[in-house]
Amino acid sequence: MKPRMNFYHAAPDTVKALSALEAQVQGSGLEQSLIELVKTRASQINGCAFCINMHTEDARKHGETEQRLYLLDAWRETPLYTDRERAALAWTEAVTRISETHAPDDLYDEVRRHFSEAETVNLTMLIATINAWNRLAISFRAVPPVKAKAATAAA
Repeated sequence: MKPRMNFYHAAPDTVKALSALEAQVQGSGLEQSLIELVKTRASQINGCAFCINMHTEDARKHGETEQRLYLLDAWRETPLYTDRERAALAWTEAVTRISETHAPDDLYDEVRRHFSEAETVNLTMLIATINAWNRLAISFRAVPPVKAKAATAAA
């Protein structure tokens, strides 16, 4: 796969605005582990290889386990995630698939049991932000870095 363009270079001021929102969400007080799980799960749903690669690497750097990353796509079927993480993951799926789900009341109520009003806004902005990054990366065919050994095996 070949990138269509480098959107960072094509519209730097616009990308800086999205990066500023990203920085705001990062500093909002949400746990780093939760942030990376949400980013990874939304990226899985959207099929964004670039972002899945980036956020699983970031999650590992912040101490996330391989097992929790491997099972993220099936989070409902394992006890590895806290109730707070489960609420966030369900909300992530609903907001990422907003045209299908319309963010149902039962999921909102569950999020509110585990998150304050401000945290709920910050979580929703986190989801919106990763969805924006996914759409940029997918639209412009951002290619994840490939290690030399993996590249030769794929050839």
